[in-house]
Amino acid sequence: MEGLALAIGIVFGLAALGAAIGNSLVISRTIEGVARQPEARGSLMGLMFLGLGLVEAVPIIAVAIGFILFGRL
Repeated sequence: MEGLALAIGIVFGLAALGAAIGNSLVISRTIEGVARQPEARGSLMGLMFLGLGLVEAVPIIAVAIGFILFGRL
């Protein structure tokens, strides 16, 4: 029982850490792209928001799996 609770906490923590790293990489690369080609700002921003949505999907799935595991406690 305690091991499962610990595993759920680790899943939440790693999901948050992965999302933070992924978001920072996507945003920094978008800023670099806009700095190099300011005229492409609109398309780069659209792709950035798409990328952020995809990066954020992973922690949401991890939280759902964590709650499923928590239901088994």
